[in-house]
Amino acid sequence: MLSYITWTVTPDIVQIGPFAISWYGVFFALSFLIGSQLISSIFRQEGKPASDVDSLLIYMVVSTVVGARLGHFLFYEPATLWQHPLEVILPPYRGLASHGAAIGILTGLLLYVRSRRSRGQSFLWVADRIAIVVALSGFFIRLGNLMNSEIVGRPTTLPWGVVFVNNTEYAPVARHPAQLYEALTCLLLFGVLLTMWRRTKRETPQGLLLGIFFVWVFTLRFGYEFLKENQVAFENQMPLNVGQLLSIPAIMLGIYLIVKSLVTEQRNHQAASHAPLTKT
Repeated sequence: MLSYITWTVTPDIVQIGPFAISWYGVFFALSFLIGSQLISSIFRQEGKPASDVDSLLIYMVVSTVVGARLGHFLFYEPATLWQHPLEVILPPYRGLASHGAAIGILTGLLLYVRSRRSRGQSFLWVADRIAIVVALSGFFIRLGNLMNSEIVGRPTTLPWGVVFVNNTEYAPVARHPAQLYEALTCLLLFGVLLTMWRRTKRETPQGLLLGIFFVWVFTLRFGYEFLKENQVAFENQMPLNVGQLLSIPAIMLGIYLIVKSLVTEQRNHQAASHAPLTKT
């Protein structure tokens, strides 16, 4: 009886000379392509200018890539950042940190809402809706990691353990498919956030979806790290690795946003219920 899965998928779909199309690149592009269509639909249904989506997309693409790249070097390879800073922008583009991407996206949103193209859109209003898109993007990115046989889990005897044949960094034994765990929970989160938004749309308490995103993603990230191999050697001497330490403030921020949004919503309902009726 088969007690593990052998994973032999190569990172590249096709290669012609020096040019290659990779699975990771395709999934990365899909995350932005589908995400732009989704946010366009959201803006249209809430009566926001469709032209704002183009501006928002530019902010998101730049802030995501820059944040993820800088985050990787700041959190995992700080010496490289100071000694060879050009590696951040020069190929090969190895290393993208999700915590860095989160910081980059929030920074990009701040810049977007301060621009004149953000007519009538508060930071939390936009961030709530971008959280839906980012959850779906997380699904695609982790699928890309799976295709690359990277961010592998620790050895396991579970029947769905995976032997990543093309990963030569670790022993070829059955391991937790940690990338798939994260991909599926991101897809589930996407469904939850999209359903919540569809039910309330404009009446969605500002900050609620973003708060749920932070608590969901980073609580699970904290737990998944116990099933994953550490990304860099220095983490082997730490009781909690870098990913777990960075997840703690994100979880706390998420809890704060959820509580604040619900309290504000309750106060607004109370104020509306006590407001005097206007005779006509």
